[in-house]
Amino acid sequence: MAIAVRGSRGGGSGGVGAGFRGFFSYRIFISAMFSLLFIATVSVLITSRPPTMHHHSSLPSGANVYMHRTFLALNSDPLKTRLDLIYKQANDHITLVKAYAAYAMRLKLENSRELKIFDDLAKNFADLNSKPSYKPSLFETDGNLDEDVLRQFEKEVKDRVKFARSLVAESKENYDNQLKIQKLKDTIFSVSELLGKAKKNGALASSIAAKSIPKSLHCLAMRLVEERVAHPEKYREELPKPEFEDPSLYHYAVFSDNVIAVSVVVRSVVKNAEEPWKHVFHVVTDRMNVAGMKVWFRMRPVEGGAHLEVKAVEDYSFLNSSHVPLLRQIESAKMQKFRPEKTMENSTKDGSNMKLKNPVSTSMLNHLKFYLPEMYPKLHKILLLDDDVVVQKDLTGLWKIDLAGKVNGAVETCFGSFHRFSQYLNFSHPLIKERFNPKACAWAFGMNIFDLDAWKREKCTETYHDWQNLNGDRTLWQLDTLPPGLITFYSLTKPLDKSWHVLGLGYNPSISMDEISNAAVIHYNGNMKPWLDVAMNQYKNLWTKYVDNDMEFVQMCNFGV
Repeated sequence: MAIAVRGSRGGGSGGVGAGFRGFFSYRIFISAMFSLLFIATVSVLITSRPPTMHHHSSLPSGANVYMHRTFLALNSDPLKTRLDLIYKQANDHITLVKAYAAYAMRLKLENSRELKIFDDLAKNFADLNSKPSYKPSLFETDGNLDEDVLRQFEKEVKDRVKFARSLVAESKENYDNQLKIQKLKDTIFSVSELLGKAKKNGALASSIAAKSIPKSLHCLAMRLVEERVAHPEKYREELPKPEFEDPSLYHYAVFSDNVIAVSVVVRSVVKNAEEPWKHVFHVVTDRMNVAGMKVWFRMRPVEGGAHLEVKAVEDYSFLNSSHVPLLRQIESAKMQKFRPEKTMENSTKDGSNMKLKNPVSTSMLNHLKFYLPEMYPKLHKILLLDDDVVVQKDLTGLWKIDLAGKVNGAVETCFGSFHRFSQYLNFSHPLIKERFNPKACAWAFGMNIFDLDAWKREKCTETYHDWQNLNGDRTLWQLDTLPPGLITFYSLTKPLDKSWHVLGLGYNPSISMDEISNAAVIHYNGNMKPWLDVAMNQYKNLWTKYVDNDMEFVQMCNFGV
């Protein structure tokens, strides 16, 4: 047993000694490895260090020097970190000041002094590192920085930063308001453009509505023609009445293809006349509507014993292309349309030939007013009424007005610079410029009393023909009847009191109701005719109260009146 114990102890002691020897060998190995790694790292650092810059070598300037110093700041001088921060702060405020200066220039501020301050401040920030007292000591030195110089540099930068912040704080609200104003102006301009487009679209839509035939009006015309076809014996032609040529009576001329409108004109005259049996109406329409017009006034005779005749334009044989320049021009335009060699030429023109196709501008119904003495040779005076008027008072006083040798009695429409001759005639043309005054006051068709004897004496129809021939190329005026009327009756028109004729109910919503109620004649000139859906509601009832709602065809055709 004793031998076993000793042997066991001896074997344990030998194992412990071998362990100690192995442990110290391992430590020596690890120490040797770390020493080699340290030596290798130091060698790499030494070989990778850039060469020392000599004072006599050429130095990079400005930002390059600054960037180089920044990378070596930690190795060279702890004050350079502080310089980096100061320089960055100065650069940030330079950017801010320049931004406000740019806003000031963009907004065109009246305060040029502030703009100059911003520019000077930005320049002072940029030039601070170039000052002789700072450049060699802080930006062009390889040694340690002078702490006193750095402290002075920092103080100047902070002073400028403080001033920049105070200036920006004072100006920020002003600049923000200026930006808001600019944005508001941009918005107003954009909305104005949209409004202009909307007005153009609205005017186009209104024009289309005015030129279209409402379903109810078309229905009425068809019903009247159907009645004529169904009962021809009831609508035989009658002999002309002697009253139609009696110059002692009050004669009216109404030229229209709208039967309901003519009916309203006639009814309004008769209902407000003191002696309706002395009034004679000469209604002229086109060939398509003459039958329906005759049926209407046969079914609904004029009240009060007034007299009425209905004729077609074609009943006046002198109205042909050999006598009427307008018809000659229309025929010429039609001939050009069918000439192949003219097709391309006409397509590149200003569209004036297309205007000849406008049924409103070229309808002989609109130009019949220039042939009144030839149409009614035995009359001395005649009152021309448009089909879109309503008569509210007795009109016999117009025949008693002394026209003092003038041909046309009409209400003038000019006010200020509006509705002068210059707005209707082309005064760049020498013929117009030599003969007429551009500031002459215009007047209106729609209610005109004409002295037919003076008309013949002044040869007004010949004057109209001469000027219509001269305007074959549409360079004197655009297609319409008012410009040739202004020319034909130039210096031959007597102004009437404005209460005789109030215009604008077809486009102007702001006419005084007192002015309307005092007017003898109200005129729905414009696109918003009272028989259309686009009519203005505040004026429509003044027209609808004269519509003959008891007429069976009016009820059947559902007139929205």
